Amino acid sequence: MPVVDMNYHAMIAPLGIIRFFQIFLSCTAFSLVASVNAYNGSYGAWCMFTWIFCFIVTVFIVLLELIGVCHKLPISWEDFTSAFSMLATLMIFTTSIIYPSVYLKGGCSGHICACMGSATAMSILCFLAYAAEVGITRAKPGEISGFLSTIPGLLKVFEAYVACLIFSLLDNGHLYNADPGRQWCMAVYCICFIITTLIIFLTIGRLLASLPFPFEKFLIGYNVLAVLMYLSAAIVWPIFSFRNNNSRPTQCDSVPTCTWNSLLGATFLTYINLIAYIIDLVYSTKMVFFTTPA
Repeated sequence: MPVVDMNYHAMIAPLGIIRFFQIFLSCTAFSLVASVNAYNGSYGAWCMFTWIFCFIVTVFIVLLELIGVCHKLPISWEDFTSAFSMLATLMIFTTSIIYPSVYLKGGCSGHICACMGSATAMSILCFLAYAAEVGITRAKPGEISGFLSTIPGLLKVFEAYVACLIFSLLDNGHLYNADPGRQWCMAVYCICFIITTLIIFLTIGRLLASLPFPFEKFLIGYNVLAVLMYLSAAIVWPIFSFRNNNSRPTQCDSVPTCTWNSLLGATFLTYINLIAYIIDLVYSTKMVFFTTPA
C-alpha cells in the first residue's frame, strides 16, 4: 500500500493559515444563517450557496495540498487556486453587501437578528481573508508564475464574474429582448464572457501551448476587441434602456425586482467591465512589449 507523503508545511505557512480562517469564517456564516432559517428567497439562496461553495472548495484545496497530490493533477494548480481565490473574493464581497441590505433592511432585534448580524460580520471577515490570499499569491514584477496570478489573469476572472452579474440582472423579464439595441449589448456580454471564460479554462488546463497562434498576441487583440465592444455597449445600453423612462418609478421602493433598477444595475456593471477591460489591455500590452526577459 503506497505511503502518502503529508505536506504539513503547507498547513503552517501564511497561506495555509489564511485558508483555515476562510474555512472557519465561511462555515460560521452559513451555520448562523441556517440555524435561524434566515435565507428565504433567491437572495438568501445565493448567499448560502456562496458561503457553502467557498467552504467546500477551500477544504478541497487544503486537503489536496496536505496529502501532496495537488501538483500531480493534470491542471495548473497555481492558476486554479489563483482563479478560485479571486472568484471567492468577488462572490463573498457581493454576498456581504446583498445579505444585510435584504435581510437587515429596516432594522431588527432579538436572537434571529443577532445571528444575521453575526453572519454578516463573518462574511465581511471572510471576504478580507480571501482578498489577503489574492494579495499574497499575486505575481510580483519579475516573478515567473501562472498567468491567472498576474493582474491580467485576475482581471479575466473579474470580467467573467461581472458579466454573470449582468446576466442575472437582465434575466429579470428578459430585459435584453426589448429592442435591437439591447440585443446587441447582450451579444457583446455573451461573446466577451465566453472568450474570457475559455481563456481561464485553457490556462487552468495547461492547453495554451497547444494553441496554433501566439497566446500573448491573441490576448492583446482580444482585449482591443473587447474594449471596443464594451464601449459600444456602454453607449447603446443606456440610450435604449432609458430613452422612454429616465426617472426612477416610485414603485421601485417597494418592489424587490424592479425593472428600472435592473436596467440601471446593468448600465453600471457595463461601465465597470469596460474599465476592467481597458486596464487589462494596458497591463497585457505592458507584459508583452515592455517587460524585459530575465
